[in-house]
Amino acid sequence: MMAAAGLDPIPLTPQKVDPAWKHCLMYKDGTKILLKCIYCNKVFKGGGIHRIKEHLACYKGNAAVCPRVPPDVRKLMHQSLEGVVGKRKRKEKIDEAINSMSQPSGEVDVFAGQGDTNTTLVSVEVPIEQESIEFHSNGDVNREGSRLSKSGIRRKRANAPGNMNGDIIVALKREGDCAQAADSAVHVAIAQFLYDIGAPLSSVNSAYFQPMLDAVASSGGCVMGPTFHDLKGPVLRSVSDEAKSNTIEHSASWARTGCSLLVEQVNTEMGRTFLCFFVNSSQGTIFLKFVDASASIHSVDMLVEDLRQAVEEAGVNNVLQVITSNEEQYAAAGRRLMEIVPTVYWSPCARQSIDLILGDFLNIELISAVVEQAKSITRFIYNHVVVLNILRRYTYGNDIIEIGDTMSASNFTTLKRMVDLKHNLQAMVTSQEWVDCPHSKKPEGLEVLDCINNESFWSSCVLINRLVNPLLRLLKVVGSEKRPAMGYVYAGMYKAKEVIKKELIKEEYYMTYWKIIDQRWESHWSLPLHAAGFYLNPKFFYSIEGDLHSEMVSGMFDCIERLVVDTKVQDTLIKELTTYKSAAGDLGRKMAIRARDTIFPPEWWSTYGGVCPNLTRLATRILSQTCSALRFKHNPALFDQIQELQNRLERQRLIDLVYVQYNLQLRQPLMNMEQDIIDPISVEMRSLVEDWVSGKNIHLEDTENWMALEPPPSSTSLLFTPQGDEIDDLGSGFDDLEILNRAKTWEDNSNRVEIKCDDLIEPDSKELTVGLDS
Repeated sequence: MMAAAGLDPIPLTPQKVDPAWKHCLMYKDGTKILLKCIYCNKVFKGGGIHRIKEHLACYKGNAAVCPRVPPDVRKLMHQSLEGVVGKRKRKEKIDEAINSMSQPSGEVDVFAGQGDTNTTLVSVEVPIEQESIEFHSNGDVNREGSRLSKSGIRRKRANAPGNMNGDIIVALKREGDCAQAADSAVHVAIAQFLYDIGAPLSSVNSAYFQPMLDAVASSGGCVMGPTFHDLKGPVLRSVSDEAKSNTIEHSASWARTGCSLLVEQVNTEMGRTFLCFFVNSSQGTIFLKFVDASASIHSVDMLVEDLRQAVEEAGVNNVLQVITSNEEQYAAAGRRLMEIVPTVYWSPCARQSIDLILGDFLNIELISAVVEQAKSITRFIYNHVVVLNILRRYTYGNDIIEIGDTMSASNFTTLKRMVDLKHNLQAMVTSQEWVDCPHSKKPEGLEVLDCINNESFWSSCVLINRLVNPLLRLLKVVGSEKRPAMGYVYAGMYKAKEVIKKELIKEEYYMTYWKIIDQRWESHWSLPLHAAGFYLNPKFFYSIEGDLHSEMVSGMFDCIERLVVDTKVQDTLIKELTTYKSAAGDLGRKMAIRARDTIFPPEWWSTYGGVCPNLTRLATRILSQTCSALRFKHNPALFDQIQELQNRLERQRLIDLVYVQYNLQLRQPLMNMEQDIIDPISVEMRSLVEDWVSGKNIHLEDTENWMALEPPPSSTSLLFTPQGDEIDDLGSGFDDLEILNRAKTWEDNSNRVEIKCDDLIEPDSKELTVGLDS
């Protein structure tokens, strides 16, 4: 990883035409050429650009997969690799055909590189000797009066008498045209099926879509699809058995790493309420079961019983916490559950709490005014075909709307994206294309022009981005599927408050935001698991100078008492905490010290924690837990169908179908499949960004011709600096008592008057001055 340190990148020459060159940097270390991925910074000492391409395409084998490559780039690399394979096969077929027949005297066909056989043929009258030709990447030759095509293939007259090789080229061109026609026919057939059944078009983003096509193609010849009874019977049984086998594999690790029971509420159109139970562990998430909670949802006693039964099914000794939404009935049931099952914690969903904090921020006067101005820009652009086409040309295919994890998050991620594209937007509205566009002369077009050229607007956007960026990063941490969040969530919220304090400086300014955070995060601050996760994360524990705050120590002690039943083991754990604090034995090795910041905390403990085995087991269980429920697409109509059925056999079949559907969806993130670039104006994105793309007072007669909309390119140019890991900024410095002593802070400020947030900026701060237009 450090091989390229201190070396300056080598500029790329025009000959570097492979698409992968845009996504890596080239260095020269002596005589060696090094390539570094711009997303994960991995350095490759050999293998060339093809190995980088496999790395970006997440092909396992010759190169490690890139964990941070954007989906559109991964898809482009995948397509490029597939194209290379296809071209190689076509070239081999050409070579075989040429070698199988004798060449006419004095006339040689030359195939250089991996040319496109679909290119239109041109005639070359003058025969050229093969030895006298020098090939260039642009298709030129060094013989005066002669030229090759762009693909590097010298074209000959296809219909010349006796020109058998020309016939081969024509045949191969027809073969390519037929392949394109076949693809088009397949696409139309798939589209007709989806249109007919009314399936969402995003269905093609399923991880199982391309494998289905591959299976059909690999069978060869005519393929008969499964019948209705096949899908209801043997096929469903086979897939269900596979899902149950996967559940058994997951459950084998729960005793060692512990697990979290996640509870999701589903409300149907018929007014019923269902609870879906999932089990999350370091192995992933599986669907456990669902229950009809229409009667129990309003009764704490009945709700507790539903939770208790689910805990017993997952294993009382396995479950460390039950995570539900933040509503009061769940909080009451969770506290009651902790009394009944003394080894289990109840936790509110951290993702939902952060989303509520961001939603409250949007109600602050300054932020709401700036966001509304930004929305006026996007509404105008995304409701006019001509304007949207201009935008995509000036942003190289990048949308100015960025979909976040939630609706509230999408407001702030879009604001940040617009700041990133500020200069592109300003270039667009000062271009001749904008001037010539009839929409730019409308009142709303003139308003967009004024807003984009208003530096006060951009300064406000920059400030808002600074205030909320730590919360957005924390939202990604708690929703991450690659690392458990328990060891980071406490530090993440601390840093969010710290950044707000540093940005706004004055107490009366930052307290407005702090109050929102603490009101929404109160149950998390007091949760011992979060404090213990911070305590057991060596990245944070060893960064604190002096004694830890009493809240962190108390949380650690509480987890020992609740999660460890044996009192002798509890006493041993207290002694091992002393060993941990002093970094004795292997904990203090130089390798262990370096690894504190580089490997996940559970792995660190399993590697270096042999000196304190009991603490290692407890740390592994705590640090392996998530902090949030799922972001899941439910199918409420299916639940209603199950409850309406009176036939036991068909009802049980539908229950199995729900089990299969959920577990298949949960396995999708683990499958390295590609998805199309998200389209902000698609109906699937309506719940997240509707206010950003829905124009006001739209009438049918004003509807634009959507067919004139130019599709975004298959790969957009990278205009943004890739962000580092979300935990990179959670380093050291957790000693601000004003952040830690929340109870005293609010006691001292209980009578504070709410202030207007357009006063939150220092008057003499030129960079962050807020002067919004009325």
